[in-house]
Amino acid sequence: GKWHMGVNCKSRRDHCHHPLNHGFDYFYGMPFTLLNECQGTDDPELAKSLQDTYWFYTQMIILAVLTLLIGKLTNLFSVKWKIIICLAICGLLYFISWFSSYGFTKYWNCILMRNHDITEQPMDLEKTTSNMLKEAVSFIERNKHRPFLLFVSLLHVHTPLITTEKFLGRSRHGLYGDNVEEMDWMVGMLLDVIDKEGLKNTTFIYFASDHGGSLEAHRGSAQLGGWNGIYKGGKGMGGWEGGIRVPGIVRWPGVLPAGTVINELTSLMDIFPTVVHLAGGAVPQDRVIDGRTLLPLLRGTVQHSGHEFMFHYCGVFLHAVRWHQKDSGTIWKAHYATPVFQPEASGACFGRGICPCFGDGVIHHDPPLLFDLSEDPSESNPLSADTEPLSDTVTRRIGKAVEEHRKTLTPVPQQLSPHNNIWKPWLQPCCGTFPFCWCDEENNKA
Repeated sequence: GKWHMGVNCKSRRDHCHHPLNHGFDYFYGMPFTLLNECQGTDDPELAKSLQDTYWFYTQMIILAVLTLLIGKLTNLFSVKWKIIICLAICGLLYFISWFSSYGFTKYWNCILMRNHDITEQPMDLEKTTSNMLKEAVSFIERNKHRPFLLFVSLLHVHTPLITTEKFLGRSRHGLYGDNVEEMDWMVGMLLDVIDKEGLKNTTFIYFASDHGGSLEAHRGSAQLGGWNGIYKGGKGMGGWEGGIRVPGIVRWPGVLPAGTVINELTSLMDIFPTVVHLAGGAVPQDRVIDGRTLLPLLRGTVQHSGHEFMFHYCGVFLHAVRWHQKDSGTIWKAHYATPVFQPEASGACFGRGICPCFGDGVIHHDPPLLFDLSEDPSESNPLSADTEPLSDTVTRRIGKAVEEHRKTLTPVPQQLSPHNNIWKPWLQPCCGTFPFCWCDEENNKA
């Protein structure tokens, strides 16, 4: 499925970010993410979010180069030619990134790989659904006699909503509903294979979404990104419930009782320690692991989640903190930063396309906005000393938890910095002769 973590660090073939260099034994899918450009029928998605940034940096660097060049030629100040040349190269790269976002994204981003080899560039979206389902089924059949971990990250329920003809028009909720129905069918096919191979009672299955619905995704009046019910906000928002509260569905017949609903705080970070636990291993002890194994909670041997506090980030910026006060059962939530909605009461960032994590697109709150999610899951009524006598005490306790949490953090290189976001030709995966990247090994093999 969708890896979404990139591929290379220093050269076109180093594959430092590839799944096979991060513990997986087999990979079939997209190394990047799914964009409207992959289909070509909707407004450009990558272009919309990055073009302004690329053009801004291009202008700033050109201005800096011209200033340094004039200063050197007129002897106003001393600067090495090496610095001017390096800046000029950076400016050229940003310009190429800006220019290429208008047409080359489909060929350079929409790539299908099997292990380390590119099989389609660009991907044939009409066949991607069936190909990925076949690969997942084949993996289960090949590994049914030994323990296996299969991570399926579907391309569905994500714009541009790739839906095969069989499912178009089936849902009363439009294209998004059609896409959900096809995803449901694909999950059902995988469960059928598990059952057919006699693995039903020995296979732990976890189904979840990585974030809430994308409220800004639309085509005309048609909503393409889902709906988050009573919860405020959506995809790309680090704190509001609509962006981070997602389904968590577990199946393990014979071990976990069917139909049980657990109303406790868990996280996608819990998958790692849960899988390690199931495999009979131990999580690393030389670092802080934020996740907790889900098995005691799922089996009913404990009644409460191992998470007392949960820290909700937008990129590297802490936007909100949740506190499950065990003695009272109250769930408090403090927002330190919230996005500026456009329009103001819309609950989304329609003007920007996606809500930013910092800068003039967010509002900082000191003291933080405080909500009682037990009584106000929609986060409609912020609390104050006048409406909640415990507000100051709760805010101080959460603030102390933030201080303790930050002591556990180790600085690392920023993966989403402007330098790492800029397109680099020497890192571009290509199955032809760059920049003419095109191949279709899937059909050739067929």
